[in-house]
Amino acid sequence: MSSSDFRSDTVTLPSDEMRAAIASAEVGDDVLDGDPTVRRLEELAADWLGKEGALFVPSGTMANQVALGAWTRPGDEVLCERGAHIANYEAGAPAALHGIQLWPLDGERGALDAQEVKRSLRPDFIHCPDTGLVCMEQTHADSGGSVVPMEAMRAVADVCREAEVPVHLDGARLANAEVASGVSAADWASCADSVSVCLSKGLGAPVGSVIAGGGAFLERARLVRKRLGGWMRQAGLIAAGGLWALEHNRARLAEDHELARDIAGRMDRFEGLSSPPDSVDTNIVLLRVSEPAPSASALVAALGERGVLVYAFTADSLRFVTHSGVGPEDAARLQAALEEILGE
Repeated sequence: MSSSDFRSDTVTLPSDEMRAAIASAEVGDDVLDGDPTVRRLEELAADWLGKEGALFVPSGTMANQVALGAWTRPGDEVLCERGAHIANYEAGAPAALHGIQLWPLDGERGALDAQEVKRSLRPDFIHCPDTGLVCMEQTHADSGGSVVPMEAMRAVADVCREAEVPVHLDGARLANAEVASGVSAADWASCADSVSVCLSKGLGAPVGSVIAGGGAFLERARLVRKRLGGWMRQAGLIAAGGLWALEHNRARLAEDHELARDIAGRMDRFEGLSSPPDSVDTNIVLLRVSEPAPSASALVAALGERGVLVYAFTADSLRFVTHSGVGPEDAARLQAALEEILGE
């Protein structure tokens, strides 16, 4: 039995057209003479993000860690929002790889408060670590794919520029923010000195991320990428999928957002389940679970038995992520499964 997989937008499969682009990709040794398809992807990404250049890397975690390693020195401190991906889902890499510590700050649906950032910047004092970097995230995954407001991001950027502290934007789902808000990726990226974007989430490529920034940053970033093992050989075979995704798959993200709002509306009808459609900015639905509904873990198991795959996000919530591999028929299947489970 085929399943309706709402666990993540990383489960997307390449389309036939993307597979054809991958099969016909022009390749070369990216370490020696350069790979022409990788170069095209990097040039397109840099132009889209409004940056001087870009680097292709295997994963979003590596993209973020390249940025952290390029901007900081061992012993530095990095400010981020408490629910940030770099703080919660990258296996302690900042400390393990770069010898830096994170200082998480409370945010409002992922948005840092500029004045709190300003108060948290370390003084020039021998007993304190240096603030080496401030990180923002767009969209903010832990807040249900929320779009962090432009005014909040610009306010943080202004504080950091005045203090001469660089800013990195974890833009893993930046394309979703662009489509949802109508604000260009370059405008969002202008709030940061470096920005990473994942190609293998909603954009649908099988592998890869890009990280973009200015020339001095990229020179250092290439060294960090080398140290992390991210400089590949005939990488055009995987870069081609990302290139096709950037050229063809950005606009269709609106379909994922509409489906997420539809799912939220369907779920809000059940007693003990709550996810108002107006809480959904992009392609992630956080479903709150309370009595009389079963526990989140029990719902995950019961839905799985009925061919609907989903994660328990917390002890009392589920996370549904829409993507090119699910559609209205999967939302209907989810609703029917819940009706059977809850007896409604």
